[in-house]
Amino acid sequence: MTTIATEQVTRSRTTSPYRLSFGHLLRSEWIKVMSVRSTWWSLGVAAPLSIGISMMIAAASSSFGPGFPAVSAILSPTQFTMLVAGILGAIVITGEYSTGMIRSTLTAEPQRGAVVLAKAVVVAALMAVVTVITYAVAILATAPLLTGGIDWSEPSQSIVPLVYGVLSMVAFTLIGLGFGFIVRNGAGAIAATVGVLFVLPIVVQMFAMAGEGWRWIVDLGQYLPMNAASALTTPGGGDLLPSLLALAGWTIVPLLIGWGVLRTRDA
Repeated sequence: MTTIATEQVTRSRTTSPYRLSFGHLLRSEWIKVMSVRSTWWSLGVAAPLSIGISMMIAAASSSFGPGFPAVSAILSPTQFTMLVAGILGAIVITGEYSTGMIRSTLTAEPQRGAVVLAKAVVVAALMAVVTVITYAVAILATAPLLTGGIDWSEPSQSIVPLVYGVLSMVAFTLIGLGFGFIVRNGAGAIAATVGVLFVLPIVVQMFAMAGEGWRWIVDLGQYLPMNAASALTTPGGGDLLPSLLALAGWTIVPLLIGWGVLRTRDA
């Protein structure tokens, strides 16, 4: 009797027409991200903050001298809004752990790598779209304030830094997401994200005054996420490959570790 019942259950499972495809998983993650107020609060802080700082810098650009690139007025707020992006990435997953929703997520999709990938795709797409819109509004808002407009005829002075700016904001968000998967606690993940994005560059900069014996720390500091992003978004920058690889590494490694943690620990 038990064998027959087991065979019937197995047959019903194998013949069920319902499958959670990756597209359905993306849709469910999108609904979860967009239905919580923390997402709207984060984006509602990041966008106006970025536009407001850009307008202030543009208004003061005449005092910076003739060598000030106009596109820097759009990109300079990144050093502030990066924290909001990283925190958003962290709370996207830690919120699920605090509410217990992560168990429902893993029940619906047992393949944990697919869950990590889906969340990464959704938050990356969301941050990319929001950043593009923010840059567009900032460009329009700062145009009357800049003494010299953005030189759109020269990609290295306009399009290229802006593209890297969008890429950097996406990377900061995914770094926070990775730490969220690793730590699984909101306060801890936010602390780790802020430490890597904001505190470490300050600590490294202190060693610039410590003499040549500590110069290696300053040199390594160039590959921190914020410093790599600054190099990428500098108009007319030189060799960008090391900075690009550094930013990619800081993005991918926490996500891979988070995937490993998710596979080896119970939800």
